[in-house]
Amino acid sequence: MFNVIRGDFERHGRSLTEPAFVSLLVYRYGRWAIHRKNPVARWLASKVYGVLKLFILNVTKVWIPPQATLGEDFHIIHAEGSLSIHPDVVIGDRCGVMHNVTIGTNMGAGAPVIGDDVFVGVNSSVLGEIRIGDRVRIGANTAVATDV
Repeated sequence: MFNVIRGDFERHGRSLTEPAFVSLLVYRYGRWAIHRKNPVARWLASKVYGVLKLFILNVTKVWIPPQATLGEDFHIIHAEGSLSIHPDVVIGDRCGVMHNVTIGTNMGAGAPVIGDDVFVGVNSSVLGEIRIGDRVRIGANTAVATDV
């Protein structure tokens, strides 16, 4: 897990104050917290995550729920706007996401499955229970609602 965090740190400019890195760090902690086998440890770790999540939502506007599955080398390219990811999303390796992006929706069940080496441009939305293949580039201001 520390190697993954070290990779996030290096990929996001080697700065402890970089909003993208801090958001991913809180996501990684939340993911660790919900997988504790001891119910007391899981409860306590989840409470700490809840406080951290409130901070992240209000300061960075990046929400990555701990239930979401992110592949290796996930990169939030600009954390200057909002980023919202559905809890059931599966994102492959080496994916880059710009700011003001929505992946999935809270309007119903089902979430996108995104392949490896995918780029999602600024102000884009990937909605519904769809599949995005490997090496796909989703341009700025795009709404994707079918398989690509």
